[in-house]
Amino acid sequence: MPLHHAVLALLTQRPSHGYELKAQFEETIGPQWGGLNIGHLYQILDRLVRDGYVTRSQVSQSDRPDKNLYTLTPAGSAEVGSWATTACVRTGGFRDEVFLKLLGAVSLGTRALTTLVESQRQTYLSELAGLAQQRRAHNDDPLVALLIDAAIAHTKADLGLLDSAERHLGPLAAVRNEQNRQQAVDPDRGRNTGTGTAGGEGQQSEAWSDSA
Repeated sequence: MPLHHAVLALLTQRPSHGYELKAQFEETIGPQWGGLNIGHLYQILDRLVRDGYVTRSQVSQSDRPDKNLYTLTPAGSAEVGSWATTACVRTGGFRDEVFLKLLGAVSLGTRALTTLVESQRQTYLSELAGLAQQRRAHNDDPLVALLIDAAIAHTKADLGLLDSAERHLGPLAAVRNEQNRQQAVDPDRGRNTGTGTAGGEGQQSEAWSDSA
């Protein structure tokens, strides 16, 4: 529950109400994480109250409705202390849609692979330019700057992956070119051997393959 614990961490500074916590989170973490939905935040706070990590009290306001003030309990303080000092274990794996796109491009042949790699490279370069601009804007916010630096490093690694993809997948795409050409000449070949697609699909793949 990383967001739950982040809320606990913010409450170590002082008791706060919901909109204060939302503003503190977005200011502290910066634009790379994205905004914190206020409805989701209140669900988190309700859960933290039920778990005994936070207490909720009402504060009267003369000119507007009463607001709820959330305060960290000793149990909440112990919980955030344990969480913040324990190593993070990656649980989501390394899934990225670009790998599925590489699978599709290789199946279509060399031209499709080259088109995808070049298009994706331009996208990453555009992202790097935007990140560099954000980094300059948040130079005085250490935590935000660190998160942006991580995004820059990740994007640079993605660019390196594209170079590796061209080297490692290029030969596979070339083999697929030949399979697509053979299937276009003899549509029954792929159907009989189980190595191709139906005739109409083979003609579509041929359009992406290099000409002989």
